Amino acid sequence: MLVSAVYWSIVIFTFPVSILVDRWSRKKSIGLIAIIWSLATAACAMTRNFSQLRAARMLIGIGEAGYAPGGTAMIAGLYPEEKRSRMMGIWNMSIPLGSAVGIALGGIIATHWGWRHAFGLVALPGLIVAILFFFVKDYKTVELTKTVKETSAKVKMKTGEIAREFLHTPSLILTYFGFAAMVFVTSSLMTWLPSYLNRVYNIPVDQAGMKVGIIMMMAIVGAPLGGFLADMWTKKRENARLLLSALSAILSAVIFYMAFVLFTGSTQYILLLAGGLTVMTFVPAAAAVTQDVVHPGLRAVSYAFCVIVQNLLGASVGPVFIGAMSDKYGIATAVAMLPLFLVAASGLFFIGSFFYKRDLAKVERITLEHED
Repeated sequence: MLVSAVYWSIVIFTFPVSILVDRWSRKKSIGLIAIIWSLATAACAMTRNFSQLRAARMLIGIGEAGYAPGGTAMIAGLYPEEKRSRMMGIWNMSIPLGSAVGIALGGIIATHWGWRHAFGLVALPGLIVAILFFFVKDYKTVELTKTVKETSAKVKMKTGEIAREFLHTPSLILTYFGFAAMVFVTSSLMTWLPSYLNRVYNIPVDQAGMKVGIIMMMAIVGAPLGGFLADMWTKKRENARLLLSALSAILSAVIFYMAFVLFTGSTQYILLLAGGLTVMTFVPAAAAVTQDVVHPGLRAVSYAFCVIVQNLLGASVGPVFIGAMSDKYGIATAVAMLPLFLVAASGLFFIGSFFYKRDLAKVERITLEHED
């Protein structure tokens, strides 16, 4: 229930927070939500009952709601298009790295001084970084205007035109759903792979968790590698970001099929490590697409929609589906179904690549100005 409190707060608040990011300020919004997150984390250490702890966790979710949209939009604006995937990859590398460090340090702190101190000590560096963020470079808020072809005049976009910016961009919609299919798989793996290793190989739960943790840590290599490859390929093919996402998904499908169906033991684990790398190489490329094909003043909102879709259709559905299949057919059969969703993701990204060039050509070209 505590985890779901954070999850649903993110889903509910990511859209309104993304509007604040786009229409006010990236750095101020990120700094503000980081302060909220830090204070809410510190509040967890001072709670006296479950209801208070759940409320504090919901505030943590509100704080986290704007990180992905705000950070993605800020990186897209601060770096040139030819480096966009690469920088997204470096940024996404920080997520598994921070998770690993947080879990390790949190465990040590909780063991020696209690779980309350773990919350309190994590909040302090967050608060320091939040304050420093108000002093980073940022670009001015982009006005939601479009150019009238006949007169070259700039006019304010109406609500319907803003909606069409998303609904009439097939490559963007297909990227959202491709992202959801990938998250369906990764969230299912994180949830059920420890149980799979425990039930199939009788590996103790703590050791199984450690093995899965190492697999997921491969994202530290996979994310920046995917960003680098996407930018290199984009120099030769304009739609390379979606093609690389499709390749990442289909290669992962083959690897996980081999791991869950054809091999066992050490060979299987090596394949799972390889899958942990390839399944994350799509992230920076697909994230960059959500910024490429929309008006520069809607970039945070664009990624907020991606967060909503991937959570509602991916993270919330995948583990439940695999759990149901495990109850009916067994855990080995259940996880062997996951490559099918990777094939679906690959197809969505590949189809989206055919629309990318046309969608990119429609984007309003605006020169971003740095704040004074």
